[in-house]
Amino acid sequence: MSLWQRLAQLACRLQEPQKVARFQRLCGVEAPPSRSPEAREDEDAEAPLAADQLGRRGRQSAAPGGPQPPGGERNQCRAKADGGGGGAPNGVRNGLAAERGPAGAAPRRAGSLRRNSLTGEEGELVRVSNWPLYYLFWFGTELGNELFYILFFPFWIWNLDPLVGRRLVIIWVLVMYLGQCTKDIIRWPRPASPPVVKLEVFYNSEYSMPSTHAMSGTAIPIAMVLLTYGRWQYPLLYGLILIPCWSSLVCISRIYMGMHSILDIIAGFLYTILILAVFYPFVDTIDHFNQTHRYAPLTIIGLHLALGIFSFTLDTWSTSRGDTAEILGSGAGVACGSHVSYTLGLILEPALDTLPLARPPVTLTLVGKAILRTFVGMAFVVILRDIMKKITIPLACRIFNIPCDDIRKARQHMEVELPYRYITYGMVGFSITFLIPYMFSFIGIS
Repeated sequence: MSLWQRLAQLACRLQEPQKVARFQRLCGVEAPPSRSPEAREDEDAEAPLAADQLGRRGRQSAAPGGPQPPGGERNQCRAKADGGGGGAPNGVRNGLAAERGPAGAAPRRAGSLRRNSLTGEEGELVRVSNWPLYYLFWFGTELGNELFYILFFPFWIWNLDPLVGRRLVIIWVLVMYLGQCTKDIIRWPRPASPPVVKLEVFYNSEYSMPSTHAMSGTAIPIAMVLLTYGRWQYPLLYGLILIPCWSSLVCISRIYMGMHSILDIIAGFLYTILILAVFYPFVDTIDHFNQTHRYAPLTIIGLHLALGIFSFTLDTWSTSRGDTAEILGSGAGVACGSHVSYTLGLILEPALDTLPLARPPVTLTLVGKAILRTFVGMAFVVILRDIMKKITIPLACRIFNIPCDDIRKARQHMEVELPYRYITYGMVGFSITFLIPYMFSFIGIS
């Protein structure tokens, strides 16, 4: 047997959904009681995927007449209307809803409170017996979701170090864009359910390989250490502890949630290391260009828009279309905002001879201003995002003559989703690096 054949067999074994299901049971997650006994007994007996199925099963096109999750039918098990049989439906995000089981029963049931606004589908209840692990991995998976990003990057830019914050955004946009496009090229489906229990199914309409949660969960801590060590004074050991803790928490949480196979996670981790090795040396040049070049705003807007249009042509509709436009719009807005701030003299970088910088003493005033900046800034971001959403969706529908009676269906058109996400989150990024810092300086809390 050749080396390539052995690697193909190893890849097949690492992609088996049974391994994900076993890990979930080890962590106290059980199949929902509504599943038929036959389905639950067959979970471990299901035959592993053959090597030739590995590439074939992910290339089935979506059925016409509406959005369909990628992959074969074995990955699209729907719960029956009466609650019996089938796996978790595709298209809803993880939630924290919990309720007591029967009197005297140790496990409780967890499910989803929130529907996916784009598919209208909901998750099923599952039995969870280890709640500390449930909340730990819920936190880990949230480290790769929008709520975390919209808090994390602004906090760096407003309160810690604008240079590090800007460059983290550059790396994040690059890693996430390549990851999303690679998913739509490879087109492997999510782990089959059953046997896997879907604790989170919001992203189930996207493809699986590689895991972009694993990519961002690897790229962000590594980039943080690379960008801050030598610029700030702190022991390198802290960074070397942070990287594996952060990355492993995010990666393992995706297996726990039933959203990725082991192979997806390993591929996402290694892909991120490759991207950082190739592109990290150019991050300083890109940031300098964004701030100082005369035609930087035109280049930034045009490039990010072209990348968004290209990504929309890779495959049929899924939630990844909007995520990609959102990522590109945020990156373009942050870059354009930093250019305006630099031009107006709002960005003051420390002299090179003062590096590495010492951590300022933590005082009540320092903490109070940071909290105030965070609350005021995030309130501005939320209001701006809602205003732009209410403007851009109807406007795009009117321009492209698309009915907007049903917003969910309207957003499944590229002509609506791309400008809505790109413009809305472009303005959010622009406000984070220019409008809000300017407001801070005006009211005296910068």
